[in-house]
Amino acid sequence: MIGALWNGMSGIIAYDKGISVESNNAANISTVGHKRDSITFEDILYSYDYGKGVNTQSISKDFEQGNIRPTNSNIDVAIDGKGFFIVQDKSGQNFYTRAGNFIQAEDGFLKTQDNLNVMGLIPQQKRVISSNPIENIFTDEYSKNLTSITVSSNNVAYNINSRATNYASSAKNDDIVNSGNNYKTSGTKISDVEGLLYDYNEKLKLFQTNPNAPSSSSTNQISKVDYSKVINNLQNENDFISISIDNSVIRQNFDTNIETTLKKLSDKISSLQGFSSKVDPSTGIFIIENLTMGEEFKVYNAKINDNISQSEVNTTKVQEAKQGSGLAMVESSRDALKKALERADAKFLEITNVLSYSSNAGFTASGINARLDALTLVKDAKGDINISDDGFVFVDIEGNSFLVGRIGTANFKNEDGLKSEGNNLYSATKESGPATNADNTNKLVSKYLENANVNMGDTLSMLMIYQKAFEANSKSITTSDEFLQTAMNMIK
Repeated sequence: MIGALWNGMSGIIAYDKGISVESNNAANISTVGHKRDSITFEDILYSYDYGKGVNTQSISKDFEQGNIRPTNSNIDVAIDGKGFFIVQDKSGQNFYTRAGNFIQAEDGFLKTQDNLNVMGLIPQQKRVISSNPIENIFTDEYSKNLTSITVSSNNVAYNINSRATNYASSAKNDDIVNSGNNYKTSGTKISDVEGLLYDYNEKLKLFQTNPNAPSSSSTNQISKVDYSKVINNLQNENDFISISIDNSVIRQNFDTNIETTLKKLSDKISSLQGFSSKVDPSTGIFIIENLTMGEEFKVYNAKINDNISQSEVNTTKVQEAKQGSGLAMVESSRDALKKALERADAKFLEITNVLSYSSNAGFTASGINARLDALTLVKDAKGDINISDDGFVFVDIEGNSFLVGRIGTANFKNEDGLKSEGNNLYSATKESGPATNADNTNKLVSKYLENANVNMGDTLSMLMIYQKAFEANSKSITTSDEFLQTAMNMIK
């Protein structure tokens, strides 16, 4: 009878824990990233062929994937697969969580709802190409947004943002004394910038489609046209000099003298979008250059008057156009654009954040700061955080998207060994083993959150089972008590 009493007591204690476990599961059905608890039981040492009750064997977390649901918030992110977000408190201690409902704190850092820093990689290098060597941050002066693109190549992300000052208002005509020597009007300078800007963005797109191509610089085509044998045929207003470049026919009638006529033809060539021309009036030799890197052009029908043989005009290529490939191709196009902007009395500024994210990275993790002014990217500006599906953290502002970090994830050899700390947090233990990089074992899904993996049907069923078991063990106690009372009355 005493044994039955203690058996009932052990059952009450065990199933009280079972009810607590399942009620906790039910209470956290809506908790982001919550992992349900599972309880198991074991019987106690047998004596005289019958058991001595029940004991709690283990209470453990079930880390099965929960369903992910859309939230449409740019700052929410879910883990699809194994792993945990790495977060850190003010003392520098790391914790781990599956809850990706992050916030941007007042200090600019990406944080959890409980103000823990979200850890990850930050750009290891900032490359600046500037018309003014002392300027390395975008200010209001740089009002023209040229490009914003991120290219991933061989586990390295290149986040390229370019702006310029207002070239449309700063461009002015060259001094007329420069006639014949790459002379350009303000309109031509603006046209050149627009053409080279288009080429720059096209080269970036090409690099993005083939990011692992070998890096090879581009060259532009330079051609020489030699009129030296026939320039003396320019005598009066009935004479002309002409040349065809691609689909354009450029013609100049005799004006004043040979030198003036040659210079005016050169100026007309320089007025073509993306072209520059120099002429030596003493020899009649033109050097014609295509400003667009890697782009060929055709020179033909170079002549003076209709009755002068074209064979007397010699046309040769001084430099072949070469397309190039990879990052060097982009840089060649960028340099040509920068030069054209500076020719228009404008300033160019490009900032490239370089972030390497190899599979071994992530455990020199840092907090991810989204304050653009603190990162010396944009002066006096606060943008909106946007997290991509590959975990890259961007800050968007005025058409630019700046890469400021990449969220890291960690995994453990024994997830069950993690210690639950509350607030959706876990800490590593000897049983769990140290954290290892999990970036290649999961996928981050932006604008989604992971639901708790609690099955309400199973939880309610187990609550009913534990309730009945609790009642049955209570009955065994009262029955044992009645037996004891009867035995005591028999002694009396």
